[in-house]
Amino acid sequence: MQKPTYLLALAGCLLLSCTAFSQDFIPAYDRFSGKETSYITLENGTKLEGTLEDLDRRKGLIEEVVIKDASGKKITLKPDQIKSMYLMPSGLSKLSTNMDVGTKVKKWDAQYIDSEIIKKGYAYFEKAKVVLKKDQEMLLMQLLNPGFNSKIKVFHDPFAAETMRVGFGGMTMAGGDDKSYYVQTGDLPAKKLKKKEYEDEIKVMYASCPALVKKIGEKLRWSEFAKHVYEFSFECP
Repeated sequence: MQKPTYLLALAGCLLLSCTAFSQDFIPAYDRFSGKETSYITLENGTKLEGTLEDLDRRKGLIEEVVIKDASGKKITLKPDQIKSMYLMPSGLSKLSTNMDVGTKVKKWDAQYIDSEIIKKGYAYFEKAKVVLKKDQEMLLMQLLNPGFNSKIKVFHDPFAAETMRVGFGGMTMAGGDDKSYYVQTGDLPAKKLKKKEYEDEIKVMYASCPALVKKIGEKLRWSEFAKHVYEFSFECP
């Protein structure tokens, strides 16, 4: 068996394993395709389509996005110009995302997000007010629960360490449980939620659903955080 074929087969096995036992959030990514179409909506309502030329970050946060439109023109955008965007993960990341979305998102409560684009394997980013230390900033963040975020939105924490990651061929594969996320409840600013704080926060996050608080408290598992958010979205009044 040739090495590339063997590596691809091994990657498939790893991804299937991760999908079976990982959380229901879409994995967070930092590498995106320069060949697939990117979809961007600006704050003024303008919709742009093009291929990704560059994505600059500083300390994990997006600072600039450059796309090339159908005419070949390069368009440079700052985060304050962008309301939301869909970017296709590169390489094997795309395969992982398709597996997760196709097998786990059984319902969809976010009407403003295009489920068909997400099901193709895209990562979704939107502008959110985020608490950073003592300040609040509007940041472009990847939303990890695009299909069930009507009550609680969970954003990737670019600085989060993970409890487990699967490395493969120089790439970091999906499958770990982040030790922290940025969580937005209702219209409140998103705040960092750490694994060690979750037990103290469940009564606040799910306050309107005592039955869920009781259920979570009986057997608390951080690895089931996504499941709890999903149940809060669809099974609580």
